[in-house]
Amino acid sequence: MNRQPQTSAREIIVAEAIREVVSELRLVDVADYIAYIRLEHYANLSDIVESAAELYFMPGTLRFGHGGEVDVGWSGEPTVNLDLQLRPKGATIYFTLNMSALKAGVDIGYVALDDPSPDPAENTRYLASALQESRIRRTEPLDF
Repeated sequence: MNRQPQTSAREIIVAEAIREVVSELRLVDVADYIAYIRLEHYANLSDIVESAAELYFMPGTLRFGHGGEVDVGWSGEPTVNLDLQLRPKGATIYFTLNMSALKAGVDIGYVALDDPSPDPAENTRYLASALQESRIRRTEPLDF
C-alpha cells in the first residue's frame, strides 16, 4: 500500500489521543493477549479495549477491529498487534496498535471522513479536533 504524505502526521495524532488507553491495555498480561488472539476469542479482546477506553473516550469511540496478531518467539520480546477503530464524530480511523514491553506504535490503514475536504491538511486538522471532542472531560480528579 502506498503511504500518503499526511499519514505520518495522522499517526502522531492518533498515538497522542490513545496514549492513556495504551497504558491501560498494558495492564493486561501478555499471556492473555496471546491466548485470546491464538484462540480467536475476539469478544474478550473487544471487552478489554472497551474497558481501557471508557475512562478517556465517549462510549463507542475506540473499538476493537477484526483481529490481531502476536509475535512470540524464543528470543526477543513479545509484540501484540491489535486492529482498532477510532470513531470520533464524522470520521472513522482504521489502524493497528503495535505494543511491546517498552514501546508502542500506530499504523493507520485507512481514514474515512463523512464530509472530506479536498485539502488533506484540513482533513488532518479535522481529525485532531474530532478526537479531542470525543474525549471525556473531567472537572474533578478521579478518586481511586
